[in-house]
Amino acid sequence: MTNTIIFDLGGVLIDWNPHYLYDKIFTNPAERDHFLANICTSDWNEEQDAGRTISEGTELLVAQHPGQEENIRAFYGRWEEMLGGAIEGTVALFKQLKDSGRFKVYALTNWSTETFGIAQSKYDFLNWFDGIVVSGVEKTRKPYPEFYQILFDRYQVNPAEALFIDDNLRNIKAAEALGLPGIRFTSSQELEEQLIQKKLL
Repeated sequence: MTNTIIFDLGGVLIDWNPHYLYDKIFTNPAERDHFLANICTSDWNEEQDAGRTISEGTELLVAQHPGQEENIRAFYGRWEEMLGGAIEGTVALFKQLKDSGRFKVYALTNWSTETFGIAQSKYDFLNWFDGIVVSGVEKTRKPYPEFYQILFDRYQVNPAEALFIDDNLRNIKAAEALGLPGIRFTSSQELEEQLIQKKLL
C-alpha cells in the first residue's frame, strides 16, 4: 500500500525554463538553442545542482567561451527570470494528497543550494512538505542511487510503499531500479488521471 508521495519540483510543481530568460537575450531562436545546447548546457547546470558553486561553474564557462561572457553570467545573474511560476494544477493535486491524511509527502530535487532559497521565498507550498532533499545541499543528485537513498534513510521511507513523480524519464528509471515506483510527469491532468487509476485520489 502506498503511504508516501515523492515529488520532483522543477517541471512538476514549479515552471522553470531557461528559455524564459534567453528568449529576451536572443532574438534568433536558433542562436538561443545553440547556446543552451552547447554552452550553458543541462549537464553544466547539473554540476551546480550537485554542489559546485555558481561562481566556479560560471568562471569555468567564461574561460572556455569568453565571447559569450555576458550571456553566461546572465544564467545565474538573472536566474529568477527563468521561473514561470507555480504549476497550479500540480499544486492542487499536492494539496489534495496532503490534506487526505493518507500520505507523507516529500520533495527530491536537483537544485543548487545557492538558488533554492529564491524558490522558497516565492512558493509557499514548499512549506507543506514533510521533508525536502536538495541535491546542492547533499552534494549529489538524481539519477545517482545515493541521492534517493538519502531520502529513504532520513525519513524512513520504504520505496516499495512510495510513489515518485518526476518529469525526467532518466530519474524515473533510476528510481524504479531502486524499487521505487514512478510516474513520469507530462501534465497535471495526466498525473491526476494516473493517481485516480492507482486509487490514490
